[in-house]
Amino acid sequence: MSVLTPLLLRGLTGSARRLVVPRAQVHSRPAREQIGSLDVAIALTSCFICFFLPSGWVLSNLESYKKRE
Repeated sequence: MSVLTPLLLRGLTGSARRLVVPRAQVHSRPAREQIGSLDVAIALTSCFICFFLPSGWVLSNLESYKKRE
């Protein structure tokens, strides 16, 4: 590395240091309403259907996908 490398890097990142980044409004308090067991069951069922059903289909038909036609 040359002597000019730190100066070059400082010049490139100088404008990034002056950017004002807004802070996130994070509040840690309990939820306004509790999630019911029916809502949880519906969410888990939909996740199962969306993620595991297509991958199970592909894995169960993998041999037919390997065949060249």
